[in-house]
Amino acid sequence: MPGVTHDDAPLLADLMPWSVAPLRLGRGWPTAPDPATLKARWSAFLRAEGAEREALFEPTRARTVHSAVPQLPGQPTGTERLARASGPCADPVRVLAAPFDEQWLIPDHRLIDAARPELWRVADGHQVFVVESAEGMPLLATSLPPTLRAGRIRPLYRRPGGAEPNLAPGLLEHLAGRLGHDLAALDVLAWALATARPDHTVPLTADPALWARGVRLGHRALWLLRRDGERPKLPGGRRPYVRAPLPARPLTVRYVPEEEALHIDEGRVSPVPQEAWDFTAGDVRVLESWFTARTAGPAAPGTLAAVTAVAWPQSWTSELLELITVLALLAEVRSQRAGLEFDTGITATDLRAADVLPPPEASRRPASILEHTEEGPAGQLTLL
Repeated sequence: MPGVTHDDAPLLADLMPWSVAPLRLGRGWPTAPDPATLKARWSAFLRAEGAEREALFEPTRARTVHSAVPQLPGQPTGTERLARASGPCADPVRVLAAPFDEQWLIPDHRLIDAARPELWRVADGHQVFVVESAEGMPLLATSLPPTLRAGRIRPLYRRPGGAEPNLAPGLLEHLAGRLGHDLAALDVLAWALATARPDHTVPLTADPALWARGVRLGHRALWLLRRDGERPKLPGGRRPYVRAPLPARPLTVRYVPEEEALHIDEGRVSPVPQEAWDFTAGDVRVLESWFTARTAGPAAPGTLAAVTAVAWPQSWTSELLELITVLALLAEVRSQRAGLEFDTGITATDLRAADVLPPPEASRRPASILEHTEEGPAGQLTLL
């Protein structure tokens, strides 16, 4: 629409009203790049007793070994106080620990200062968590519970099973009427990924062709960010391979542009596109940050964080090759996104006139969900 600027674009906070603050772990040792390390840390924790166990736990004001804490929804963990705990380690779950860095977490509520149980109640194979960020991409999306320190988390669905989209009531119907065709909640999310600004406003268009272009680009980004379908691949001849074996305990990583090669000590991976190496989240190269999380020097002796993998596992090499591929393809999406200019054909004022905005206060609160019995502290029933 001529003369319309992005100044009246609606906020994502109004389009996706329900949000949750980031998780606050309180201690680093319940997260690691591999599940075996977490089970080893838990075993070391249980071997300690009394004051030694309490010191290993790293107590905070929110959590000590004497805290009475219920289970996380959907996670069958023990609920006795950690001072007396003796059971096996809860099966670690995959989480998004940092931008583009999938790690593992012991999903035990007793270990986490602020776990946001309302997120765990809606975490399933249908869910997409949107994380607000100001780091290169205004929004990140993941199918995994996000534990990274970033902005607010907005689940796409308010209930398990992909039920009740977390969208302003009436938004889907209004957009369908303006665009002339039905659309799904996932399409709105794809559009937001393609168009959201650093201030988390989302320009909406009434042009069906423009909408289709943005949604296609957003679905491409969504597929790469979630990595829960067919594995992404670069064209033949551009796929990264291990050209020289990686050492058991690598210490350094460097990029040689002339070779398009990633040197990991004496190991070598190529081809690695320059765009993948230069891909940043904030001021940090993603590949460097990912490598450092797996090779940083040992933590203080006598702490659980000092228990780490004894050698570089093959699974990390596979993850590294996939991450290089994802970053190279996302760099293309970034470039296309930067080259698109979207009009604000549907403004916040339009949505207010249509009674879509502001969203009702109830839509900013989590839905009341109790799909199964949740165990409270010491085996009591949790009442919601």
